[in-house]
Amino acid sequence: MNIKVKIKQIGSRRDRIGEVPFMIENRPDTVAAFITECVKTLVALQKDRINKSKLKPLSEAELEAMSEVGKIAFGELFNKKEADCDEAVSNALKAYEDGLFRIFIDEAEAGSLNDSIEISDDSVVTFIKLTMLAGRLW
Repeated sequence: MNIKVKIKQIGSRRDRIGEVPFMIENRPDTVAAFITECVKTLVALQKDRINKSKLKPLSEAELEAMSEVGKIAFGELFNKKEADCDEAVSNALKAYEDGLFRIFIDEAEAGSLNDSIEISDDSVVTFIKLTMLAGRLW
């Protein structure tokens, strides 16, 4: 199933949000199942990236794009420890329960973990990470 995930575009000087295609294996019926499918896909992508990691020379266009961001990376992976899928899923579900991020599917908030969701091919999904502001009061 192909969905689109909205992310902040890297390298843009202004805050732009673009849609990126994202593939999940099964059609989820609840928020918890959707989070589980997304985490499983990301863990599999991370394992592939570890197995295929090679250093390669960068082209002029890649160097220019990376210099706009302010970081030039050559694709070397320093942490080659594979993620545990079950642990990653439980961490993601706990983070959602704790309110560390919210999910919007086609501009509607997903709700709690046990709520049913309507997701189809080409649905647009937005993950919003909530950051807690800390400061001192005088």
